[in-house]
Amino acid sequence: MADEQPQRGVKQRNKIVMSQEEIDEFLLGRRSMTMSTINPDGSIHSIAMWYGFLEGCIGIESKAKAQKVMNLRRNPNLTVLVEDGETYETLRGVTLIGKAEIIDDPDRMFELGISVFDRYMAPYTEEMKGAVEMMLHKRVVVKLNVERTISWDHRKLGGGY
Repeated sequence: MADEQPQRGVKQRNKIVMSQEEIDEFLLGRRSMTMSTINPDGSIHSIAMWYGFLEGCIGIESKAKAQKVMNLRRNPNLTVLVEDGETYETLRGVTLIGKAEIIDDPDRMFELGISVFDRYMAPYTEEMKGAVEMMLHKRVVVKLNVERTISWDHRKLGGGY
């Protein structure tokens, strides 16, 4: 009977959205993110980046003359993607869309530098100050001011879809 057929194309978007608490916890994990900017010719420039936090926002450090920074100086639109999962049932991620703020203030840069260092290299101590300063030499910080968040966690589907 037609009524016994499984439904196809059933919208399950509302089931997989993460709460703000789940998003925050996910982003605190030690992952790489894909950062996308817009090239002068309109194509998308995407690159994997380590990230940290500055003033409660995602931020990265980069060479001041890097393509991504040059793109953001011309067009501040920025999208980042942090994702995880090896199978459909375990896919989860967060996309953040917003405007980039390029920062060259040493104190603000150092806050982000400590965050990145602590997340990916080693727990930060005052003995690491020189390493962080070297990491930030001839660099800028890009802070993402988020305007829109998209999230998904397929684990919420209970292993089926």
